[in-house]
Amino acid sequence: MKSLPFASLPCQRPSRWLALSLALVALTIPMSARAQERLLRTLTVTGQGRESIAATLADVTLGVEVRESSATAVQAEVARRMNGVVNVLRSRNVEQLQTTGISLQPNYEYRNNQQRLVGYIGTSTVSYRTPSNEAGAVIDAAIQAGATRIDGIRLTASDSAISTAQKVALQAATQDAKAQADAVLAALNLSRQEIISISINSATPPTPRPLMQRAEAMAADATPIIGGEQDVQASVTLEIRY
Repeated sequence: MKSLPFASLPCQRPSRWLALSLALVALTIPMSARAQERLLRTLTVTGQGRESIAATLADVTLGVEVRESSATAVQAEVARRMNGVVNVLRSRNVEQLQTTGISLQPNYEYRNNQQRLVGYIGTSTVSYRTPSNEAGAVIDAAIQAGATRIDGIRLTASDSAISTAQKVALQAATQDAKAQADAVLAALNLSRQEIISISINSATPPTPRPLMQRAEAMAADATPIIGGEQDVQASVTLEIRY
């Protein structure tokens, strides 16, 4: 009897693999549908949190402005006055003391459409940080030492207080989001399951509150400065399966 060539022998392996592949596809389709159904049964809520903190610090910018007929006279008087101001500020143990500006410019007078040089204007400014409850007394002392202008005061909280308040605000925002989800699901006779995702949208530190932009310094009674409070706000988004 003549034997058949090897290539003509029937092969069962491809059909077995095909049957196995079809079985796996049949199992995968319902599993995928169930996964999609679980994904669709989600609720997304965003909660808000807020924490108030005391503005215990004041960032102050002040300086000296002098007008004289000559540039050398202006510069000498500016230096004399500013040295007195800096010495007073250092004696008050202010923090972050630094020079923020020095300028010298001609001072012109305009009459009958003509420009005439009448002298020079010199300025020197410094900034520093001090407790807000001491800010008024420090400003008064600086004015007595020679300061002639206050360029700005901003009230803020300490870094540690802001950091703590941010954590508290985030916790409040998370609880708010959960409470919103529970209220909605309860109205639909549904219950909250696991949390699928968490997003921290913001935990915003308070913006320092400007007390004034610019004012001429004048001798007066003790200057009252009240720090007040600032708000730290946070926002959290939860995706919850039900």
